[in-house]
Amino acid sequence: MHIKEAQSERHVLAITVDNEAGILAKIAGLFTARGYNIDSLTVADISTDHEVSRITIVTNGPPAVIDQIHAQLERLVPVHKVVDLTEEGPHVERELALVKVAGTGEKRVEALRLADIFRAKPVDTTTESFIFEITGAPEKIDSFVGLMRELGLVEVGRTGIVGMMRGAEGA
Repeated sequence: MHIKEAQSERHVLAITVDNEAGILAKIAGLFTARGYNIDSLTVADISTDHEVSRITIVTNGPPAVIDQIHAQLERLVPVHKVVDLTEEGPHVERELALVKVAGTGEKRVEALRLADIFRAKPVDTTTESFIFEITGAPEKIDSFVGLMRELGLVEVGRTGIVGMMRGAEGA
């Protein structure tokens, strides 16, 4: 007997919520209680009166699981809207990272050369290290970090993915 496993898909969910204490814990708890993984999570206040926040979650799962996540999120009281950017169509995803690289001599020169190619900006520098700021698609950041490993990567800090639908309409 063969059990067919559903194909896992990556989805970016934009969730508009009341900006109140405990909402992030409720949403994270929903994922934890059901054994769903969160690959990336970002939260920001998006209203002038500080009453509404936007949570962006990147998760993976078969279509049925993603549909279940979507439905369960919409049932939470402080949730205003859940948009699956992946399902809605063309969207833009970006992430910011700070990448610390230590090195001298040729490795230092090569790190600066690669940073220029990737449009990473040095935001701190000493005679023995750099901290680069890089923004872009997660794959771009992964590539940059991979190359910096060979040149003296010390530390990486990443913000997580934020996404937005293309075009004039809001999500």
